[in-house]
Amino acid sequence: MIVETASYHPNLPVKIQTYEDLMFMPYGEKGKMFILANKLLFAYGSMVAYLLIIKDTVPMMLGSPNDGLTREMTMLVTSFVIILPLSSMRDMASLASTSLLSVGADVVLLIFMCIYAPVSESVNSAGGFLEVLKDYAFNTHFFIGLGIISQAMTCQPLALIVNGSLESKTSANWGKVSSYSLSTAWLLCSIVGLVGMLAYLDDTQANILNNFETGSIAANGSRGLVAISMIFTYPMQCFVARHVLAKVLFNGDSEGEIEMSDDGVQIARGKYLGCIGRRVMITLGIYVATLVPALIFNDLGPVLSITGSIGGSCLAYIGPGLIYLGAHGDAFMEYTNGMLRKSSSGVDPSIELPAAGNASATMDSEQSATGSPPLWWYPLLVPLWRKVAATGGAGLKLRLQQLEEQNPGSTTTRTGEIVTPKHSWFFLSMFMVVFGIVALVAGVLSNVYVNLY
Repeated sequence: MIVETASYHPNLPVKIQTYEDLMFMPYGEKGKMFILANKLLFAYGSMVAYLLIIKDTVPMMLGSPNDGLTREMTMLVTSFVIILPLSSMRDMASLASTSLLSVGADVVLLIFMCIYAPVSESVNSAGGFLEVLKDYAFNTHFFIGLGIISQAMTCQPLALIVNGSLESKTSANWGKVSSYSLSTAWLLCSIVGLVGMLAYLDDTQANILNNFETGSIAANGSRGLVAISMIFTYPMQCFVARHVLAKVLFNGDSEGEIEMSDDGVQIARGKYLGCIGRRVMITLGIYVATLVPALIFNDLGPVLSITGSIGGSCLAYIGPGLIYLGAHGDAFMEYTNGMLRKSSSGVDPSIELPAAGNASATMDSEQSATGSPPLWWYPLLVPLWRKVAATGGAGLKLRLQQLEEQNPGSTTTRTGEIVTPKHSWFFLSMFMVVFGIVALVAGVLSNVYVNLY
């Protein structure tokens, strides 16, 4: 939905490279800040969670005493010696090899889980699989789990970057890549979650490896794989957080190597201690901000669930739905106007009727959008969606006009593949926005209730 809108929109010829820039086109600065704020929250929650996992796994893997001071010191040393230098690099391209290592560790970990988790013993002691299914199929912690899933599966901020890296940039190719990638990720996450839950049932901890025996080879091997994955995944989220802060505070200039002198000449900006520039300072600030709560708290579950409920819901559900309705605002208004005409007259809205007295003229869609709405018009909140679409459509026209005034010729008609809006996706967009709001509110309230009571 995001990629098709950014890359193949019929009236959006400008090149959109980031999620926040796409949201900016229909909704302006407020839309842009909405995405940036949630990207920062999402990345921040992920980084805190990664540090908590390192604090849980590395000391036990090394056989260190399981006391608070040892765990915290191990996390501090590991993160300062390995994670901070990786996070301070200039761009994500430098993490290509470490990312591959992280993915490999995840796959091997999945195999370890399936082999060594005591699923059969646990299920048999609970009365069999049907009994387990009856007892655990429905759970009051549903929205807490949904927040964690949203934290794990949200990939929208990177969708445009991934699409831009494809050799064959077509909507069909992107559909295949995204479908295969998400299906694989969903399958792996489902297997780990199902195996972990069946193996330990009510005793399942937020970090499933804490259920494993402390000194066994399988447990320590699994902890080592998780530690590798977290150590090499943290820098990627740090890059996202640094990008957001640089965009908000320094207009996207994370390096700050050049500044203007009083007489208007560009000069090199000095560095702290001769080697610490703006990029390293931002990275160090992010590192300290994530380290402090990771040192204080121990429970991984609420961190993942709350940040996933808020940041994940906004980025994965609400944002894409609003973008699609706003970027295709005119098409949505025309489509719903046609519904009104069809409801009032029974005439197919796709047929353009001539205006009275002029056989060659057609009726204006706004003027002809009269009549009694269908029964589902108000239950589905269609008037609200029309207002959202009208706002986004007007904003898109305004931004394109401003862009043309600043750079004449930049908004010429798009060449290449064009994907027209799908009517079914209008309803999907409305559903995603509502689902995202419900998931956000219910996820936060569920966490508050569980932790207080």
